[in-house]
Parts: sequence; C-alpha cells; structure tokens
Amino acid sequence: MSKFDDIRPFYDTEVNDALRKVARDPIMKAVMNFTFPDMTDEEWIQQLYKTHSIRDFQINFIYHAINMVLNKSSDGLTTSGFENLKPNTAYLFISNHRDIILDTSLLNYSLYKNGFKMTTSAIGDNLVKNPFLLTLSRVTRNFIVKRGLPSRELLESSKLMSEFIKDSIMHENRSVWMAQREGRTKDGNDATHKGVLKMIAMAKDGMTDMEYFKRLKIVPVSISYELDPTDILKMPELLARSKTEPYVKNPNEDFVTLRSGIMGQKKGIHIHVGKVLDDEIDDIVLKHPSTNKQLQALCDIIDEVIHANYRLWPTNYIAHDLLYQSNQYNTYYTADEKEAFEKRLYEGVDTSDEMAVKHFLAMYANPVTNQTALKTSQA
Repeated sequence: MSKFDDIRPFYDTEVNDALRKVARDPIMKAVMNFTFPDMTDEEWIQQLYKTHSIRDFQINFIYHAINMVLNKSSDGLTTSGFENLKPNTAYLFISNHRDIILDTSLLNYSLYKNGFKMTTSAIGDNLVKNPFLLTLSRVTRNFIVKRGLPSRELLESSKLMSEFIKDSIMHENRSVWMAQREGRTKDGNDATHKGVLKMIAMAKDGMTDMEYFKRLKIVPVSISYELDPTDILKMPELLARSKTEPYVKNPNEDFVTLRSGIMGQKKGIHIHVGKVLDDEIDDIVLKHPSTNKQLQALCDIIDEVIHANYRLWPTNYIAHDLLYQSNQYNTYYTADEKEAFEKRLYEGVDTSDEMAVKHFLAMYANPVTNQTALKTSQA
C-alpha cells in the first residue's frame, strides 16, 4: 500500500484492468464514438483492451480526442514559450484556470507535441463523483484534491497532497500541473491564492519556502480562450456573489459545465509557458524578510507573468470598450466581430439587468485591464 493510494493516478500495472471495467460504459462509448467516428465499437474496445499504460492511453486515445475537440469547437490552438523548457526536467506548472478539463488536457497535448513528458495534474473530487469520471481521471494521470473537508481533515489532506507533489517532481521526475487558485476563475481576473503556495510548501522538510520553490522549478502558464463556452453558465454564481448571497450549485452543474467547456465553441486558444521563476525568487528573498510577505510577493510575480503572457483576443478588447463605453481598443477588432460579440451578449444575458451585463463584460475585459495595469506599472 502507498500512502498516496487515496489520491494518486493509477499505476501502469492497474491501467488495463481499469479500462476493461469501463470499456462498455455509455460515457466511454460517447467519447470514443466522437473521437473515432469511423471505427466500430468493437474495434476501439479491442484497442482499449491492448492498452497497458497511462502514456499509451493518452497518446492513442486522449490525444486524438483533443484533436477532434480542437477541430470541431475551435479555430485552433497556438502555443509559445516551450523553448523555455528542458527535456527530462520536472516542473511545477502553476496556471490560470478557465476550463475544468481542457486547461490541463491542452497543456499535456502541447507538451507531447513539443517532445516533453506529460504532467500529473490536480482535479477536484467534486468533479469525479461519477465512478466512470473518477476512473478516467486516474487513467489520465490526475491526482485528487479533496474539497469541503473539516479543518483537521483538510490539514491532513493538504499535507498528503504536498508530499505527493514533492514525490512526483523530485523522485518520479514528473511535472505537476496546479491551478493558481481553487476552482476556475469566473470573472476573468486571474489571481494566485496564497493558500495554494502554503499547501505546496508543507513538504519543504527543513528548507525555507523560497528554497523549496526554487527546487520545484515553478513555471507560470497562461491559457486563454477567445470565447468561453461556459460564460453564461457562470453568471448565476457571479450575480450571487455581487449580492453577497450564498450560491448553491445544482446537482448536475459541474457535469454540464464540463461538457459545455469541451464541446462549446472557443474560437482561438493560446497557451504560453513562462520561464522558471529562479532569479525572481532570489529577488524576493532579498527584498522581503518575512515568509508571509515572500509568499505574497511570489503570488504577485506569478500573476504578473500570467497577465503579461495572456493572449488577448478581439472579444477581450470589445468587452473592455463596451464595459467602459469607449473606443479605446477599436483597432483590435472589426465591426463584424463586435456585432457577433454583442449578439452573444444579448442572447445570453438579460440586458435589462445592468449588473448582469457588467459581469458578463468584465469576464472578458479584466484580462485587458490587468495587462494594461502591468504595462503601466513597468513603464
């Protein structure tokens, strides 16, 4: 028994048995019929039965599924920054988080295409309550983040997760993907939560936090979608928050969001991989004597790199101009693009609700605001 058994992905020795158990699940059938429309069910099932490792499953099945998603629901994926990475080196990728499944899937797709090992990735247990989805997550090298625990159990769970991250990077030489915060950014304002860094640092074993973070090789990742297929789905929670009202998810909400994110139209998608935060961490240590201020400074630097390298799309500029009733960025989009975005707004949002309109526009406009603020501060 491994101490990580409760949260870890499958070992390769467990993959074939796991796939055999879910091969005829209706969700697996739907995924495979989408991915391989020219294959009979028996053909892809036989291929599954011959699969004995996570890597084989990712390359022979998931890679093709992502290709189909990109072909059917986007204008394509572009990437930058992968020249910053070294082969056979494990990193801690800390990323902004917009889509439940695609953020980490697209990063792994890009890592594989660029000749790097794929990551092990964090996923909330609220997303894998369905037994099939739990199996699929473990056979695609996800580890489980337990949500909603009492304080004592949360502390123990955080320690275990921190040790798993350390073991993956330092002993297995396997990169780890983590979102910069718990849950997706719903308002477009990407910000790293200090609690995430505190959790990661729990396994530092005698090192200072900053020494440990240097060992983990933190790489900020920016991912941006021209259209968010779940933008309208986010509105009830954003409105509840603005009214300081509690928000309770519908029982099937996560699954609907997951499916909409995968199949909904995204237009352009871009992933930028930053450089390892090495000199930056040295500077933090020189400037900030207290651990708390060092952690906040590291959050700020991760945010700066994510904001600076976030690909801005016409939708972002249009939303910013509409939100602030200006034409400041009208050279970045066409009249047709503006008309299409306004149609999306009018069809999806009750435009008589001023707060709803502002939240929808801010979701797309905030990346422009953040990048502009960063450029101003650095001028």
